[in-house]
Amino acid sequence: MEWSDEAIVLSSRRHGETGLVLELLTRDHGRHAGLVRGGASRRVKPALQPGNSVHVNWRARLAEHLGSFTCELARARAGDLMNSREGLAGLNAFTAISAAAMPEREAHAAVFLGGEVLLDAMMSEDARHWMTLFIRWEVGLLEALGFGLDLSECAATGTRADLAYVSPKSGRAVSRDGAGTYASRLFALPAFLLDTGADEPTPKEISEGLALTGHFLLERVLQPHGRQMPAARVRLDALADSQIQ
Repeated sequence: MEWSDEAIVLSSRRHGETGLVLELLTRDHGRHAGLVRGGASRRVKPALQPGNSVHVNWRARLAEHLGSFTCELARARAGDLMNSREGLAGLNAFTAISAAAMPEREAHAAVFLGGEVLLDAMMSEDARHWMTLFIRWEVGLLEALGFGLDLSECAATGTRADLAYVSPKSGRAVSRDGAGTYASRLFALPAFLLDTGADEPTPKEISEGLALTGHFLLERVLQPHGRQMPAARVRLDALADSQIQ
């Protein structure tokens, strides 16, 4: 059994004296683990840091085996991201959510490609910009896993105008008029998720967006499998909250 693919490094752990068990988010083979022989060496290990992109070849005797990876560095990001408090928080949240939410060996190319764009943005853009991309990436992740939000029209009235909330139960948008006295029980819907040419998102809208996607990831993806929200994702929420003045 053998395949080649593009991948993002999510994590690694030592195996024996010189090996690493590497977990990758691949384009065409989903979240996948494999053994890198000699991966703990000074020559190889720097390329296998979380956030880096690699060209990977996987080989095993049987499909269900762990198998072995050979990797070639394609895009180095780890050093730059780890030198920034915001970048490190974003990187840790991305790898933690990918590892916790993505099914093993189930391909979701759009999630991988969105992850590449997101990680590149974390290197070159301010936190307000890439946090909106992070929220959009989580919206796409929910969609890929079959739990997409329906933001097309109001669940109560059917109107497409003045959508301002999301139902925590159905994941459907609700207009201001449709919300009525129940508005306090609904999640705020940040305007940037509606693609309406809205102004630059405010820190408050970013915090609201993270609360929205975090709720549905926890309720629909993580808790049904006995998992909790990763601590790194909780820290990203706290970082966003700290930027609200």
